[in-house]
Amino acid sequence: MNANLPLFIGLRYIRSKRRNGFVSFISLLSFVAMALGVMALILVLSVMNGFDREIRQRILNVVSHITVVDEQGVSDWQVLGNRALADAEVEAFAPFIEGYGLLSSDTASQGVMIHGIDPAWEKAVSPIGEHMLIGELALLQAGEYGVVLGNLLARSLGVIRGDQVVLSLPELNVTPAGIFPRYKRFRVLGVFQVGAQVDNGMAFVHYRDAQKLYRMADRVSGVQLRVSDPYRVDAVAGRLRNSLPEGPQVKTWTGEMGNLFQAIEMEKKVVGLMLAAIVAVAAFNIVASLTLMVADKRRDIAVLRTLGAESHTVSRIFTVQGGAVGLFGVLTGALLGCLLALTIGDLVGWLERVVGFQVFDPDIYFISELPSRLMWQDVALISALGLVLSVLATLYPAARAGKVLPAEALRYDH
Repeated sequence: MNANLPLFIGLRYIRSKRRNGFVSFISLLSFVAMALGVMALILVLSVMNGFDREIRQRILNVVSHITVVDEQGVSDWQVLGNRALADAEVEAFAPFIEGYGLLSSDTASQGVMIHGIDPAWEKAVSPIGEHMLIGELALLQAGEYGVVLGNLLARSLGVIRGDQVVLSLPELNVTPAGIFPRYKRFRVLGVFQVGAQVDNGMAFVHYRDAQKLYRMADRVSGVQLRVSDPYRVDAVAGRLRNSLPEGPQVKTWTGEMGNLFQAIEMEKKVVGLMLAAIVAVAAFNIVASLTLMVADKRRDIAVLRTLGAESHTVSRIFTVQGGAVGLFGVLTGALLGCLLALTIGDLVGWLERVVGFQVFDPDIYFISELPSRLMWQDVALISALGLVLSVLATLYPAARAGKVLPAEALRYDH
């Protein structure tokens, strides 16, 4: 028999009209389910990749790539920073002081992280200055006790530029008159917005003022470093731990935010597995349609066997048919999924304009449009999964077709 016979007949069965319309419906359902499953997987994973990218970029707008900190404080921070600059991937450094406190206005109070910086050095390691809504970091001057707040924090406290807030520290002053909390008045000099949770919980002051607040004399908490590739911080941190003196600890932004990104990755895997069930349902539909097809084509199978076709040749006919349905479904779903993943942001924006409803409130979600990042390795993995399940789904019906006996099939044929 011709080696191309299974391919020719299998593809012909896809195009031919069936005597049993239900078989055609099941085959169409298999194709549609496979296409929808692949499309949904690609689209959802692309959106989750987009959220992951947005979170990372927004965090990097305010969080240092690497910090070198010492619990006892660092007095010679310039020497420490210059030693870190000896690494080829470290581009800049700046001093910082980190502490906590309670900011209060006339109407509200909120706990915050206080970040003491030197504005002249800070611009070399952080783009926070590019995200100022009001004022600028350069307005922070030593001894003037000015503060720059996140947008959501300023709104929560109900303050604007020029207003005063009170910073209470988690320390007590013991005096002959009694025990009193330590506090200091600050004037709001600016407001920043990076579009992340830090907008609601971080405040910047001059590091000289922070030294007085936290009684650190001429010491700082450590130095923050900027590296050429923020996604290679683990490798850079490993080298710094070997080259820097003992005492200071080297921390990376991935380590500090590790729990967040692990949660995002786990959520992506769980959602992917749940949506993969759609592809599995499509594969079961292929099993059902081929099983019905074998029953519908018993006479044709018997004729082929009578003409000399071997059982494995008949099996390959139905393997080709089921595989072709899966292949066309995967290709259609991959094409639609890629198109939607690349245009989903514009489509959602158009829908918002049409219905007059904002899907993503930036005050709640920190974004104003649906992010999407199409990763071709995801497309390849999903497509491969669909093809493998499609081929596996053909094994049982194809094996049954190969076992059809010509005499038995023709005996009951009318």
